[in-house]
Amino acid sequence: MQDRVHHPRKRGGKAEIDADRLDDAARAGWLYYVAGNTQDEVAQKLGVSRQTAQRLVSMAVSERLIKVRLDHPIAHCMELAARLTERFGLELCEIVPSDPTAHSVSVGIAEGAAADMEQRLKSLHPIVVAIGSGRSLRAAVEQLTPLECPHHKIVSLVGNIASDGSASFYDVIVRFADAVQAPHYPMPLPVIASTARERDLFFEQPSVRHVVSLATSADVTYVGVGDLAENPPLLQDRFITDKELRILNKAGAVGEIVGWAFDAEGNLIEGLTNDRVASVRLDQPVERLTIGVSMGEVKVRAIAAALKGKWLSGLITDEYTAERLLS
Repeated sequence: MQDRVHHPRKRGGKAEIDADRLDDAARAGWLYYVAGNTQDEVAQKLGVSRQTAQRLVSMAVSERLIKVRLDHPIAHCMELAARLTERFGLELCEIVPSDPTAHSVSVGIAEGAAADMEQRLKSLHPIVVAIGSGRSLRAAVEQLTPLECPHHKIVSLVGNIASDGSASFYDVIVRFADAVQAPHYPMPLPVIASTARERDLFFEQPSVRHVVSLATSADVTYVGVGDLAENPPLLQDRFITDKELRILNKAGAVGEIVGWAFDAEGNLIEGLTNDRVASVRLDQPVERLTIGVSMGEVKVRAIAAALKGKWLSGLITDEYTAERLLS
């Protein structure tokens, strides 16, 4: 569904009710009373039976979540999700509440992304999940409930090797596959090759071609959205140098997804490191569900550019970032 938000909280007389159940009731109440959906439509959007949807709507009333407006933090999140969906033509948008005291780059969105992943991995029909790398995605994978998914495939969009041969601490695919017990297909390459010719030689290898083929046909793709500000992840992980960052900034680069740098309108930067990026290039505009998982003030310009450039058809972020994107 488009606006699933997890916000576990117990309060007052509701302490005896599971917090997730209250979230589901709040969600159902918002869809029915505020958004004007029928109970059949509520059931479809929540992925539950009509009877369950009816019970959730009733709970929203009995637990006094419904007054003149929805008396639950999820209401604001859902309103932001609806506005972002309309503005950027998104297929999926999940907004989690912000914690103004937290300094984490992934609190809330990690749990939201993990919930979305688990929902899809419970499918009995085999699916291919493509995934990038980075701090937010690693945090999401660490939130996954252990599953047995030998019928699915997990494929990487990007390698995790720096120019000096060291590996990034924020590689995701092995941890992901281990958590869900699914076959996985890593990208055995540096993030950015030394030369364009070297990159082309890498992609001529049969094993790499197979990984690329899987990734470009994935049922769902999860990516982080990196900034290219003062000390971005690409620089911290030694995938690019200070000089390369300065040149990218001078060329107008504000963000990157799996190493591909783009400007404020979401257009790819011509040449420079993009000539040497050894990761799967996403469609632009995306043709398959591609979900960005990112939040924070430093990421706002990059996320906005990715949305403008149609790099993403889904977004999981927090209230603060959503408000900044809409301002």
